[in-house]
Amino acid sequence: MKLQPDRLDVPSVTGYGPGWVAIEGEKFQHSVVISSNGKLFDWHCQYFHELTTLHFEQLAQLDVELVIFGSGNQLRFAPAAMLEALMGKRVGLETMDTQAACRTYNILAGEGRKVAAALLIESAASA
Repeated sequence: MKLQPDRLDVPSVTGYGPGWVAIEGEKFQHSVVISSNGKLFDWHCQYFHELTTLHFEQLAQLDVELVIFGSGNQLRFAPAAMLEALMGKRVGLETMDTQAACRTYNILAGEGRKVAAALLIESAASA
């Protein structure tokens, strides 16, 4: 029994592995943001410890209900102080490792949710 379409009507993550993700077949080896409303842009952060308030302020500018934060190779939570811009706009945030974030984004975007995924892509060597 088929439970989902062969092709989503929104931008989707089509593959991932250590140190990379593919979005609509294009491979990215750096951090990236994808949203169900078609936005796709580089997220200028290579390592978790480099994250700043500005990274999350950038996410708060997206027209979404929920941001899925892929925190890299392992589950790590950003300090609450960095998330004020998202909270101020009443945008939800879910944190998980990047591979889980890819899967969750595809499911929610495929359901028609206004969602974005901020995917921290760390080099395979740091895995």
